[in-house]
Amino acid sequence: MSRFLLTPLSFSYPLFHHFPRAFKYPTTLNLNLKRTSSKFNKYVRGNVSRKNLASFSSTAVSHVFNEFPQQQTNGSSEGIDLLHIMEMRGIRANVQTYLWLLDGCYNSGSLLSAQKLHGKILKSGFHLENVLCDRIIDIYMGCGDLDGAVKVFDEMCDRSVSSWNKIINGFVVNKLSGRVLGLFQRMTAENVIPDEMTFAGVLRACGGGNVVFQYVHQIHARITYHGFGASMRVCNPLIDLYSKNGFIDSAKKIFDRLCLKDSVSWVAIMSGLSQNGHEIECIFLFRQIKASGTAPTPYIFSSVLSACTKIELFEVGKQLHGLVFKVGFSSETYVCNALVTLYSHSGNLISAEQIFSTMRNRDEVSYNSLISGLAQRGSSDRALELFKNMQLDCLKPDCVTVASLLSACASVGALYMGRQLHSYAIKGGMSSDIILEGSLLDLYVKCSDIDTAREFFLTTETENVVLWNVMLVAYGQLYNLSDSFEIFRQMQIEGMIPNQFTYPSILRTCTALGALDLGKQIHSQVIKTGFQLNVYVCSVLIDMYAKHGKLDTALGILRKLTEEDVVSWTAMIAGYVQHDMFAEALKLFEEMQNRGIQSDNIGFSSAISASAGIQALNQGQQIHAQSCVCGYSDDLSIGNALASLYARCGRIEEAYLAFKKIDDKDNISWNALISGFAQSGYCEEALQVFTQMKKATIEFDLFTFTSAVSAAANVANTKQGKQIHAMIIKTGYDSEIEVSNVLVTLYAKCGIIDDAKREFHAMAEKNEVSWNAMITGYSQHGFGIEALDFFQEMKKLGVMPNHVTFVGVLSACSHAGMVNEGLGYFDSMRKEHGLVPKPEHYVCVVDLLGRAGFLSHARKFIEDMPIKPDALVWRTLLSACIVHKNMEIGEFAAHHLLELEPQDSATYVLLSNIYAVTGKWNSRDRTRQRMKNMGVKKEPGRSWIEIKNSVHAFFVGDRLHPLADKIYEYLGDLNKQAANIGYVQDRYALLNDVEQGHKDPTVYIHSEKLAITFGLLSLSNSIPIRVIKNLRVCNDCHNWIKFVSKISNRAIVVRDAYRFHHFEGGTCSCRDYW
Repeated sequence: MSRFLLTPLSFSYPLFHHFPRAFKYPTTLNLNLKRTSSKFNKYVRGNVSRKNLASFSSTAVSHVFNEFPQQQTNGSSEGIDLLHIMEMRGIRANVQTYLWLLDGCYNSGSLLSAQKLHGKILKSGFHLENVLCDRIIDIYMGCGDLDGAVKVFDEMCDRSVSSWNKIINGFVVNKLSGRVLGLFQRMTAENVIPDEMTFAGVLRACGGGNVVFQYVHQIHARITYHGFGASMRVCNPLIDLYSKNGFIDSAKKIFDRLCLKDSVSWVAIMSGLSQNGHEIECIFLFRQIKASGTAPTPYIFSSVLSACTKIELFEVGKQLHGLVFKVGFSSETYVCNALVTLYSHSGNLISAEQIFSTMRNRDEVSYNSLISGLAQRGSSDRALELFKNMQLDCLKPDCVTVASLLSACASVGALYMGRQLHSYAIKGGMSSDIILEGSLLDLYVKCSDIDTAREFFLTTETENVVLWNVMLVAYGQLYNLSDSFEIFRQMQIEGMIPNQFTYPSILRTCTALGALDLGKQIHSQVIKTGFQLNVYVCSVLIDMYAKHGKLDTALGILRKLTEEDVVSWTAMIAGYVQHDMFAEALKLFEEMQNRGIQSDNIGFSSAISASAGIQALNQGQQIHAQSCVCGYSDDLSIGNALASLYARCGRIEEAYLAFKKIDDKDNISWNALISGFAQSGYCEEALQVFTQMKKATIEFDLFTFTSAVSAAANVANTKQGKQIHAMIIKTGYDSEIEVSNVLVTLYAKCGIIDDAKREFHAMAEKNEVSWNAMITGYSQHGFGIEALDFFQEMKKLGVMPNHVTFVGVLSACSHAGMVNEGLGYFDSMRKEHGLVPKPEHYVCVVDLLGRAGFLSHARKFIEDMPIKPDALVWRTLLSACIVHKNMEIGEFAAHHLLELEPQDSATYVLLSNIYAVTGKWNSRDRTRQRMKNMGVKKEPGRSWIEIKNSVHAFFVGDRLHPLADKIYEYLGDLNKQAANIGYVQDRYALLNDVEQGHKDPTVYIHSEKLAITFGLLSLSNSIPIRVIKNLRVCNDCHNWIKFVSKISNRAIVVRDAYRFHHFEGGTCSCRDYW
């Protein structure tokens, strides 16, 4: 049967030559044709595409035309009627007929007619025709009968890729992401080769559902395999997907590989860069658009303006505003909304409102942008007024509007106003909206109303991972690890897949509470779920490991990152600083800059702090200059770090100046000065700053107290130390283990070892620092046996000793003359405890052997050391040689010492002394002349004593004190009394016969004698005499103090450069071994 193309223009005379010759009523037909052709043509135009009009044979047409109803009805109904007439005439419809009729149903949207036709198709046996099945699927999809479409699809014998794509697209439209992925797996299993449309649909599904991102990587691999790696249709959603999941580097690679880029490609990558903290790249990429030949669209302008807003490049945003006006997009709603947001965030609310007022087509986003800006700037009244105007403009405030206001309330703690908005949301039926639920929960969490937050969370029914994340943050704020982990566990039980914000929330809680083992388990899950390269997750992992001392693990994560993320780098740098690895921190900071990563304020402040840690003043100043160039000149954290730098480098004036320049000083600013001065030896200045801080009513914290107590301990300021102790008790910090540890050190360094012991035993909890403080304290006081008893008890209780512990233990053995025991403890460091000895441990062993007179053994020990001996090792040996008058080994030690520190005055003094005690006066004189020629000055001996809140300092032969005459007079009496009971003065040990005859004897009276004499004159008999000396107590003074303690019946405590001496009743705690 012949077929022809039927169009409205076909109804001319030549048409009838195609009809059968048996046609009975040509004249009538002609009239009827003219009468009916207009109705038929309307039906054709409205319901049938031209390519499908050849659905009827000439016989079918000739017998049916006269049966058209006179009154036009629904197109699909006419099709069914036409099919019915054909059946009555015995004409069998073919595939094209049904296709034509299905097109009519598709265009009319009649599901019922389509179902009737589907039934007739099934009866006629055409249900296996793919072209009909595809059209039926289209109709069912269009009419919302997804299940019907899937059923038709499942019954098809030979499905084309187009059929698969139709179902995939239907699932995507209906947000059935899981079914899309299942269908794609089935498609793969049936060896159907996907096309661009397939992958585009699958990627859209991945973007709209909770999909493990490893699956996306697999799909990407298939895309590459099938040759669609440069297809815009596939790559545009792939760029968007990678960007939204934080894999911006992967997104950039895909974008760069695209040979042809359309505006969608540019929008996808630019919005992705902006969303992932790469706003600068987004702005630079905008410059490339013109060169690429792509005309910027309103969406592109919107993306780049949003990037400017996020990083506060408001001037650049203003320039873009001019370009927007130039290209004619100043009335585009998307662009205007971005401009309103830009000006709102910059604080230029006048410009924001001007743009808003001139907009021709305001939408909800327009209002939301301005409302958000007003609310965040504290203009809550104006924001609420605009909220009302929005309703007067016949725009219904949506969940985003209310969410903006709620976020503003959360940021300023306006809980009452937030509750009112919550009521409005309930009345407006918006309270179950996914965005609003998150904002409401965030409101209660940030306002610390955790109980209400939990109640609200339990009432929500939407499967929203954001809500679970907010609850994790809430329990993290409470440092409630058990509930945090329970939330984390429960969300997975209920099928919620953690995202890039879930893991950081629970990991931060682990970090804060020291739950490293749990953090490691979560890290394992991060790897399993494919987030091991996500920069946001990795930055928190680096921070966790770094803060817990697992710096190698943290660095390993950083090195594996494919993206240059400044937060991750600064977290690693800060970790090094926290663990006093200052050189490594500065090296990493330099590497970060060499890679072109622009540091943020945290990176700069950490690098300056690292410079402070190693007193690298010049390097710290250079880094500060860089921070100023980058716009951080007024940053608080950098200002604090700079004050700390100058203070720790002993630059007092510069430190005060840096401190003064800080506008909004916090307790960290004050702590920077206090701790910096204390660590650089300016403890009096540190205590003065502490007093000023108290007057300024700045709240003290844990670090303030520990720094101030340390300063008091270093200058043995017992009275102020006790005052600070009282403040600690009053503020409740006495239960903090760090504070208790420093108090133990305070009393030990002040010579009150019994108070140190009392504070130690009062501690509810002790750590290795606590035990080290007591062991070191006993060691410094010469109580070697007690120090070792504490060490044994420490080990019994399972407290692991560290390097500091063994410094105390070895010093105790040295001061007590326990040579064999000390050597045994030194060997046990490596054998029993796995500790590699450090230089300070070797110094202790040399001191141990030298004090005992084993100088040859000490020399061999130094020569056999696995590390290069430092200056302190040789100085210790040289000091021992003076005590035991061994010039040969002394000169050997002095030679090495002068090579290391040729400008150190102590070396020349020690060498001069060894020549003096061995009677080598010419050598002594040559050494002193060498000092003079090199401009080396000896540090003068000084002693300090505190009398009635005033500290009095004395030098050798000092006569500057107001009571000098009385002091020297009383000193003469003491000397006579001491001589009467056996004291023999040895002041000429370092002078030759000529010098002894020419010098005024009072010139050689050492400072400690003057300080003790003044103390005996000024203090009541019940108060012990406590003196501090900056050098080692000489033999004569040590002997003299023993006699004076017996004569005066007073306790005298002297702290020299090496240890404490407790004199009482004519004896010393060192048992004359020091």
